[in-house]
Amino acid sequence: MQYDLHRGTAAQHDYAAELNEEQYAAVTTAARHALVIAGAGSGKTRTLTYRVAWLLEHGVPAWRILLLTFTNKAAREMLERVTQLTGAGAAQLWGGTFHSMANRLLRRHAERLGYRAGFTIFDSDDQKALMRALVKQHVGKVSKTDRFPKPELLLSLHSLAVNTGRDWVEVLKDEYAYLVKHEEVMAAIYRDYAARKLAQNAMDFDDLLVNLLRLLKEHTDIRSDLQERFLHVLVDEYQDTNTPQDEIIALLAGGEHSSLMAVGDDAQSIYSWRGADVRHILNFERAYADAELYRITTNYRSVPEILALSNAAIAQNENRIEKDLRPARRSQKFMPAVVPAPDNRTEAQFVARRIDELMDGGIPGKDIAVLYRAHFHSTDVQMELARAHIPFRITSGLRFFEQAHVKDVVAFLRLIANPRDEVAFRRIAATFPRVGEATAGKLWQGWLAAVEPWLAAHPECTRLAEPHGKVLEKIAVPAAARPSWGGFLALLDSLHPDTGELLPPEMVHAVHEYLIPYQRSAYENYEEREEDIAQLARTVGDEGDLDAFLAQVALLSEVDNDAAADDDCVTLSTIHQAKGLEWKYVFVIFLAEGQFPHRRVIEAGDVEGMEEETRLFYVAVTRAQDQLYLSFPRYNGRSYDVQYCPPSRFLTALPQELTEVWQLN
Repeated sequence: MQYDLHRGTAAQHDYAAELNEEQYAAVTTAARHALVIAGAGSGKTRTLTYRVAWLLEHGVPAWRILLLTFTNKAAREMLERVTQLTGAGAAQLWGGTFHSMANRLLRRHAERLGYRAGFTIFDSDDQKALMRALVKQHVGKVSKTDRFPKPELLLSLHSLAVNTGRDWVEVLKDEYAYLVKHEEVMAAIYRDYAARKLAQNAMDFDDLLVNLLRLLKEHTDIRSDLQERFLHVLVDEYQDTNTPQDEIIALLAGGEHSSLMAVGDDAQSIYSWRGADVRHILNFERAYADAELYRITTNYRSVPEILALSNAAIAQNENRIEKDLRPARRSQKFMPAVVPAPDNRTEAQFVARRIDELMDGGIPGKDIAVLYRAHFHSTDVQMELARAHIPFRITSGLRFFEQAHVKDVVAFLRLIANPRDEVAFRRIAATFPRVGEATAGKLWQGWLAAVEPWLAAHPECTRLAEPHGKVLEKIAVPAAARPSWGGFLALLDSLHPDTGELLPPEMVHAVHEYLIPYQRSAYENYEEREEDIAQLARTVGDEGDLDAFLAQVALLSEVDNDAAADDDCVTLSTIHQAKGLEWKYVFVIFLAEGQFPHRRVIEAGDVEGMEEETRLFYVAVTRAQDQLYLSFPRYNGRSYDVQYCPPSRFLTALPQELTEVWQLN
């Protein structure tokens, strides 16, 4: 009698029948190193899961397979599909995100790196708490009037350095030059941050990758054991790997008998801003001389008209792996629409009107998406959808007016309109250096004690009509707030001068100038946030007077945003957040030169940056299944800081026969 140690899998599959020719070639390859370029909508997940099933059915034990993904959701989905295909044979498969795999391995070997067993993993709140304590400890070395970077910004800078494999000082000088004056204090904080984590036997998420890399590099016995264990390493979304991840992959798959299959799409590499490096996938065949390349190009998502446009769009890039998507679906006789609008408000009205027509025709809102490059591009669309009572959800983050940096500016407008607005006042006070909740509370009591008598004596006024310095001259200002108090009152007076109140857009501009030092120290991606404020000024100008604008903002915040499962709910999303998703009807808005592609990339002559912008456009258009609308405003703004917007090069470079121009009457 023979006893089989390996538990059997489900019945053998007819792979040739269940896969198309391109998928079958990749799934059944005997290549030691394989690069699978899986185009949008071509069945990438199906290819990966069938590859695992093929290995299991051909005698590879599950525990000798490592499947690396970028999200827990992707890992769960793939493992569930593998289990459905193969039965219990997949139970011992090593599958998960890079961080979960790193945690699993470091739990076994943490002592080799100076940690003790049972180390803690800091989440983002833990990181902020520790960094906040260190800033408080070291901030005495900075002048009281100088704004030191917030803990969140310090953590973001450090994480970018780790994920790109650069020294943090290099990132500081390249990305945050306005903070270089704090380099010495930041260096001390970062040293203490690392020391305190080690003393507490804790790692943050970046440490998981860095420490696994250290473990593999410094301890050859562990590296050899893992290389011998994992006969097959499979990596999903390879185009999104950062520097530590790519080095980890190379080390784990570097054994004499190891094989590596990297699956991804260079045309969808759009995350360089968080450390992803498209060169990893473009140079795969150079890094692995025996590599075989497989292209999976049959698209099951989009109609032929959309795919023709997609292929033409990505063809503008020189640095790419050649492929053309081929449709599996039949034509629906609807050409992608290019929609020039007179201005941003009219563009938003078109989007809302067309969505209303689609939904009236029986299309569920869940099948419709509005995509954009930058979050502020959605401002007018949010307002128009709210006016039309069309429910929507935003997957790209908070609603425009709920973002912290926008709320900072709006707080000043609210306080001008209503001097009794305590919430707005406390938010403003929080922007003062060295002012916490207790000091803000004392300031508010003093403010209210001075403002209430004046308003009572002037019942015809809803706002202060005298200089704030005069009304508030007798209040006791806590010492911590004195350096900021005079500038704050001067700003309020400038917003409401003797000659009459400034126009709302002018108010936004003045408040923004005042807040620049605070917001630079408080928020990452400051330049993008600056663009949000510029768009806020244009939106205020479109709304008319200040009271009308503030009322619209308040009403917009009341729109139900908890409608993820609502069939009538339209999706609004940045393109970055939309990657991997699909909808029947897709609107890509603000396709204007300088907006998309971004002005900074154009002005810098950044070739790599422009190619990533092109890939971003490609990702946007390949989200659409049935209908695609590409719109842009000829002018951004109406009454304030009006910008002329030529159409994006992504539109003008397309062959005319691939689109139909819609003229708005």
